[in-house]
Amino acid sequence: MKTNKKKKNEEMRSEYDFSKAERGKFYRPLSKGYTTHVKKADGTVVVNHYTLSEGTVLLAPDVLEYFPDSESVNEALRSLIKLMDKMPARKYKQHKPSAFQVAEGKR
Repeated sequence: MKTNKKKKNEEMRSEYDFSKAERGKFYRPLSKGYTTHVKKADGTVVVNHYTLSEGTVLLAPDVLEYFPDSESVNEALRSLIKLMDKMPARKYKQHKPSAFQVAEGKR
C-alpha cells in the first residue's frame, strides 16, 4: 500500500503549469555573489548580500571529482609548485606582430 501512496505523491499536480518556464532564468554565477530578501511576519524585509570571501576558489565539477576537499587540492598544488621549482626557467621571446602596411595604389 505504501508504494501506491508514494507513486501518487511523486506525480505532478495538474494545477502546476510549467509550459512557459525558462530553464536557468535566474541563474547567476556564484562568484559574482548573490542577494537574499527575507520578508518577516511584521512586514519588514531583511536584505543580505553574500560574496565569496577573499581566497575562495571554486572548482569545476570535473575537477571536484578528483579533489573532494581543500586538503587534497592544497597537496596537489604543493606538488606542482615543487615540480615547477625544479624546472629550468624558460623565457620565450615574445614576437610582436609587425604592423600591417597598406600599399598605396597607383592613381
